[in-house]
Amino acid sequence: MEKILDIIEAIALEKNISKEHALEAFSEAVKNTAKKLTTFTSNFEVIIDQDTKTYSVNKVITVVPDGDSRLMAEVGKEPNIETIESDAFISLSEAKEFDDSIEVGDELKEEFVLEDHGRTASANLFRELEYHVQRRIEQDLFEKYREKVGTVMLGTVNRVDAEDNTHVEIGELKGIMTLRNRIKGETYKRGDSIRALLRYVSVDPQYGLFLELTRTSPKFLESLMASEVPEIDDGLVEIVNAARIPGERAKIALKTEQMNIDPIGAAVGVKGVRINAVSQELNGENIDCIDYSPIPEVFITRSLSPAITQGIKVDAAEKKAMVNITGDQKAKAIGKSGINIRLASMLTGYTIELNEVEGVAERQVDSSEPEITKTTDTTALSDLFK
Repeated sequence: MEKILDIIEAIALEKNISKEHALEAFSEAVKNTAKKLTTFTSNFEVIIDQDTKTYSVNKVITVVPDGDSRLMAEVGKEPNIETIESDAFISLSEAKEFDDSIEVGDELKEEFVLEDHGRTASANLFRELEYHVQRRIEQDLFEKYREKVGTVMLGTVNRVDAEDNTHVEIGELKGIMTLRNRIKGETYKRGDSIRALLRYVSVDPQYGLFLELTRTSPKFLESLMASEVPEIDDGLVEIVNAARIPGERAKIALKTEQMNIDPIGAAVGVKGVRINAVSQELNGENIDCIDYSPIPEVFITRSLSPAITQGIKVDAAEKKAMVNITGDQKAKAIGKSGINIRLASMLTGYTIELNEVEGVAERQVDSSEPEITKTTDTTALSDLFK
């Protein structure tokens, strides 16, 4: 096993893992190999000298008080569990037979040489090293992609299985987008590029380490808006909340602390270019941008747009709102199949009830605008034609 640490470094480079993780894998592999060659109750330490690129293995025995429960160990699996004497611990009285100065907590160390066990040690070490290196690779990948949870990933469709799960290749891993995470009406085929939100990284007995993707989450809409609207990406405009019925309609509440920025205008863009780009990515989903207000009455009223409300009563404790609305506006407030009122409720967090009142809604003219007076008297123009 000469120059084995050089081999470990080469493995780290080949497998694209850190040298530290490769050495940790080697250390665990050596310990497990030593246990297989002795007993599984043994305790070993591995000392690695990176300067000389050598390592040593010590069997460690800890001194415990007489009668300590750790002197006996349980091995096996139910119902075949056996209790045997543990060789990882030694009683104080027995240890004093070797050295009177020994105290409880001291450690006795004995060098263990793997090479003395021949090919058996080599074969076991190879299998253990292969296993632990693979675990480190998966751990590194898990940590790498866990940091990207909540971000938009770009991948290539590999296949669509019989259950309509879309399998996507993303970097070193595979992603899976189930049917419920796919926007209604979307279809994919092998080779298609796809953008989706990374929901979480998971380990499954069937798929191994994989990424779960979604295109139906409100967070996906928020991420797309941030990618299309620089003001959102820079933090000048904040997305307070978003609500979606995927593939049909969405509402998104925006606010800003900057007096010179119109959050709605920034999100929509010139001639709607920004919002239309997001809508196109979402299979034509209609997106309503709403100016957020910390006042529940105002926020709920705005969220019911394009309907015009006549009054509102809010119970903040129960998170309920009773909205007065005229008959001609009720259909707009509810929306097709109840979409508008459902989205408004999801966006605001309030249960919204409509109370129909008599009358016809009229949009109020801003009092700051000059009043325009119409006249049929044209005598004032007669001087122009003299």
